[in-house]
Amino acid sequence: MDNSVNEDLIENGESEEESYYYYLEDDDTTDSNFIYILNTILSGTARLNVLLPTATILAFTIFAPIITNDGKCNKVEQWLMGGFLAMSAVSCVFFSLTDSFRTATGRLHYGLATFHGIWTFNGGKKKPSVPEDYRLRWADLFHASLSLIAFLTFAVSHYDVLNCYHLVLPRKVTNAVPLAVGFIVSLLFVMFPSRRRGIGYPFLLQSDVYYR
Repeated sequence: MDNSVNEDLIENGESEEESYYYYLEDDDTTDSNFIYILNTILSGTARLNVLLPTATILAFTIFAPIITNDGKCNKVEQWLMGGFLAMSAVSCVFFSLTDSFRTATGRLHYGLATFHGIWTFNGGKKKPSVPEDYRLRWADLFHASLSLIAFLTFAVSHYDVLNCYHLVLPRKVTNAVPLAVGFIVSLLFVMFPSRRRGIGYPFLLQSDVYYR
């Protein structure tokens, strides 16, 4: 009788220990999922300066007053401003579609993503070991569109550009719309980060969760 009671106590103790460790595993899994999500958000936020057209907007802010003569444009300056605006827009799309890879010797090569793979800037002579991984995807066009929208919103709302083409918008619109669009685009970049490591990519982030 005593032996059976002792066996029951031992079995109950073992079952309680197993359930205890089971809950510990669930807690660890929850923690690891939380850390993964947190790392994803932080890595996406850290790369916003690359995904957003920061350099293009900075260059546009510097040269727009010079080209437009502080908003007092003649016909020639209007054409120059239009060309500069188009060139800046193309650069936003271009930099969004650039990527890079390392050869067996560790040398870094940059190129442009195409539907057939990556086309390197040395004439396509160097190719990655798996060219299919660098093909142009719909996600790349999505990111390029976001970058283009962010830039065009800022450029069209610029004070000198509006004066150059004799356009009038309320001050609240020119102040609020670029901020709202920038916030939405940044949020989308964090939620759906790009896997491209193109020109300007911070290679100190090679350990992030999206590094190929």
